[in-house]
Amino acid sequence: MVDLAAIARLLDERKSGHSLPQGLYTSQDAFDFDMQAIFARSWLMVGFEIELPRAGSWMSVAVGPWPVIITRDRHGDLNAFHNSCRHRGAQICRPGKGASARLICPYHRWAYEMTGELASAPRMPAGFEPADHSLAPVRVASVGGVLHVCLAETPPSIEDFRRAFEPMLAPHNLKDSKLAFESTLIERGNWKLVMENARECYHCAGSHPELARSFPVGARAHFDYGEDRRQEVFAARMAAAGLAVGPVEGDWWQAMRFILNEGFASMTLDGAFGVKKLMCDIEGGDIGSLRWAIEPHSFAHATADQVLMFQAMPTAPQESVVTTKWLVHKDAVEGVDYHLDQLTDLWTRTNLQDRDLVENNQAGINSPGYRPGPYSPEAEALAIRFVDWYCSRARDYLDDQGVGRVHSKPGARHGG
Repeated sequence: MVDLAAIARLLDERKSGHSLPQGLYTSQDAFDFDMQAIFARSWLMVGFEIELPRAGSWMSVAVGPWPVIITRDRHGDLNAFHNSCRHRGAQICRPGKGASARLICPYHRWAYEMTGELASAPRMPAGFEPADHSLAPVRVASVGGVLHVCLAETPPSIEDFRRAFEPMLAPHNLKDSKLAFESTLIERGNWKLVMENARECYHCAGSHPELARSFPVGARAHFDYGEDRRQEVFAARMAAAGLAVGPVEGDWWQAMRFILNEGFASMTLDGAFGVKKLMCDIEGGDIGSLRWAIEPHSFAHATADQVLMFQAMPTAPQESVVTTKWLVHKDAVEGVDYHLDQLTDLWTRTNLQDRDLVENNQAGINSPGYRPGPYSPEAEALAIRFVDWYCSRARDYLDDQGVGRVHSKPGARHGG
């Protein structure tokens, strides 16, 4: 049982514009709280519709410790369920993707339709009602071909995000794409540290020399270039070509198309397209990158030649799983139109560098000498936005549970 009063005290300690108190990055209580207050109540980006290409396709993903199945039924509709058999709770589908006529539990062979209804339960007694044992549903939504799930009975509205973002993503033709590669990386760091790192480029010039070639590491927030008119000229050119630039944003999402560094057409080591067969050939593919981000756990980039998705899932108080996916045009031929090592090299290097930064950050936060420090409003604006959003959603959950502010005792030490 999570000590909600202890979580409330930690939130009370948080100083505006500063990193979080130590316990919110380290404790089992904070991990359990985050799963209930944040991950169980948020829309989570988990993949792409093209990963479920036909009737009978399924995808098994983990939301922290909770397994979820997403299916495409014979009508082509998407469905999602808790990946837990209604007999004795066994996980029905292994992590990954597959296709089958029905979902069959490997334990006692109970079988379910792709719409969740129990189709077969061998050796159950007379009077057993299959209709009472359908899989427990999970909300699922596709936004422009990007899959999201939400475990809440009443999810936050996704419609503002859909209306603003789908027209921006549409020119990238995700329906005509395929998954070229997927990587998984275990990071020994709290998920919030993974995402704070992912939400700022204060560290990029020194820690990501390869990424800094293409990525505007000096920009702030929604890629504000200050006196540099390149983004203004780029935005005018995109508008003339019919491509929206933004920025657009809501409480838990944001998106903008931004210009890459001079001489770079894509986010690759040399700036050349990583895939010859483009997903978007408007302006010859010179369209920068469409970046979008979802709180609490993901971001993505769509350039003319590829789409990259980054997702972090908490698995323990000081462990996270980072999944990265690369999409390319469905007709692009590996070894001819692209080479996987070249396609994935930049972000593989960047992810490994970030893993080392996060693990080092976690080690320092575990120190009894840790004290929350101030963010740079100029260089870490999106990290501030993320942490402020986290604290606000945490407060909402505590309010729903009837737990108000619990002020620390006089003389209490901040940060631990």
